[in-house]
Amino acid sequence: MVFGKFPLVILMVALWLIGTPVMVLANEDSVPVSVTRPYLAELGETLKLSGSVNALQRASLSTRADGLIDELRVDVGSHVKQGDPLLQLDAALITLEYQRARAATAEQRAALDEAQRLLDDALRLRENNHVSANEVNTRRANLNLAQASLEAAIADQRSVAEMVERHVLPAPFDGVIAARHVDRGEWVSRGDPVFELVSLDRVRLDVRMPQERFSEISDKTPVNICPDSNPVKCFSGTVAALVPVSDSSTRTFLVRIRPEGNSGQLLPGTSASAIFELGDGRSQDMLLPRDALLRHPDGSYSVFVAKEGVARRQLVEVGREARDNVVITGGLATTDDVVVRGNEVLRDGQTLRVVESPNP
Repeated sequence: MVFGKFPLVILMVALWLIGTPVMVLANEDSVPVSVTRPYLAELGETLKLSGSVNALQRASLSTRADGLIDELRVDVGSHVKQGDPLLQLDAALITLEYQRARAATAEQRAALDEAQRLLDDALRLRENNHVSANEVNTRRANLNLAQASLEAAIADQRSVAEMVERHVLPAPFDGVIAARHVDRGEWVSRGDPVFELVSLDRVRLDVRMPQERFSEISDKTPVNICPDSNPVKCFSGTVAALVPVSDSSTRTFLVRIRPEGNSGQLLPGTSASAIFELGDGRSQDMLLPRDALLRHPDGSYSVFVAKEGVARRQLVEVGREARDNVVITGGLATTDDVVVRGNEVLRDGQTLRVVESPNP
């Protein structure tokens, strides 16, 4: 009876010895991985960029006539209003010219009055045939000539009066004198810079937007401005201009921001930061950990999806990054189990052993 049991025991031992390596090999072929699932979230991201404050109105002023500087009425740092006189040229000669033009106008006006009187006399005498019709026509022509001469004299007087006014340089807009390039007694010609005037009321903040973020900005994007001189004092702004021409050296686009309300703290030439609030607060993006992505030599991306215990490579389309995650714009669903750990050595069709369950 004892010897009869030996064949059965030997058979069981043999089966155990044969089966054990098979199970070990099966366990060795499966790759332990961690998986996760893409999820939807609202990205309330902020983008902070530094820029420069520029004045909308900044002018290099020159005189409107050639001449000798007789008086400087402002200096560097002077605050001026539109129309305030900044500089006076020597106007002695042009003043005499104006007086001569006035006298010529008065002379022509008197000649016109005399021509009118002579025509009136001729018309009265013509009623009794004391003068010929030709005489009347001659006096009427003289009246027209006198009228034309008066109009020419008035035009000359206005021209000289304009030249007199051009010996004074007025401020074209409100602002502050940023630079003075001349002094009293110097001769200046039209086109020579004499002052630099900068407006303080109308300023803009110019920032350079990276090309990969430019498409996310519109004129409705909320933005706050924080002067670097006082970073805790921030105020709202509006995107005033998007310049769709890239700087080829930096691959950036110009975005111009208009401050709202009191912008007295923003001075031309200073620096400030613009903080953009990205995302509309209504749409949701599909997010996936960056470690799940595998980059290909051609620049495309793929992931491994665990399907029934097997790795399946799947091409995906990616958007921008959000901290440790990447926005997935195509190729995945929120129900896909994506390998996030252990994907570096995976092959398509390889057996998986999930050691971490998907996120809820």
